[in-house]
Amino acid sequence: MLGYAHLTDLASRNGQESFVSRTHSVEYWDANVPHEKIKAISGYLEDFKPIPKQDLPQGVEYGFTCTSVTVNAPKHLQYLYSLLKDHYGVRFIRQRIPNIQAAYSSPHTKIAFNCTGNEARTLPGVEDSKCYPTRGQVVLARAPAMTRNVMRHGRDYETYIIPRPQSNGNVILGGYMQKGRSDPSTYGHETDSIVSRTQGLCPRELRDGPCEILAAFSGARPSREGGARVERDAILVEGSERVLVHNYGAGGTGFQAGYGMALDSVLSVDDVIADLEKTATRPKL
Repeated sequence: MLGYAHLTDLASRNGQESFVSRTHSVEYWDANVPHEKIKAISGYLEDFKPIPKQDLPQGVEYGFTCTSVTVNAPKHLQYLYSLLKDHYGVRFIRQRIPNIQAAYSSPHTKIAFNCTGNEARTLPGVEDSKCYPTRGQVVLARAPAMTRNVMRHGRDYETYIIPRPQSNGNVILGGYMQKGRSDPSTYGHETDSIVSRTQGLCPRELRDGPCEILAAFSGARPSREGGARVERDAILVEGSERVLVHNYGAGGTGFQAGYGMALDSVLSVDDVIADLEKTATRPKL
């Protein structure tokens, strides 16, 4: 809910610069409809409306429409990077660390946020055995007639269409949810399946309208048994106890859940931050 509210507000205030937009959305389930989840999200999703049974596609048990939020992921990340670096003065350092203790290489570091994703399974000092990758493959296409989000949860598949804001009509077509796999290769038969399924879902926009296949990509979602881990922890570094906050395991929900997870992470150490602020503002005699 926090992520949706934040992104909706961002789309209204600064959608052009942040590459976030409000988008008409449709979501279908062939089976195993999560009624409790739908009941919860219906309370805050804009324009939420169940689709009458007679209007559902063949094989679909339940569906709804709403106004949701679409993110042009690569451009939005660039926006966040620039915002943090230029407006807030955040310094970015890219390096490989041998263990989580190395995050405290400076004696002045009091808090570290562990957002290591899939590496949380093997990183010494964390080694969370509940973590696992979930491979996905998507297709980037140019289909300017496709202006809505559409998702269909099948019995053994996931199909989705996500238009990218401010991208000259580009859309993401998906996809796959392959638990325990992290193969970075892309496969022609998976691309063919994605194109066939998405065209079947939205034939007017993707089959009858212009649709140019541009590229295929694969990636590994950082999943975790039992869901994401957002938790304050303590760690010994050279005999001194430091604060460690874990924030990982969102799987494929990073953009929608990330803001709320970040807030929860920071709130878990508000006492430490308050002490640091007092120290920073304390007059020196």
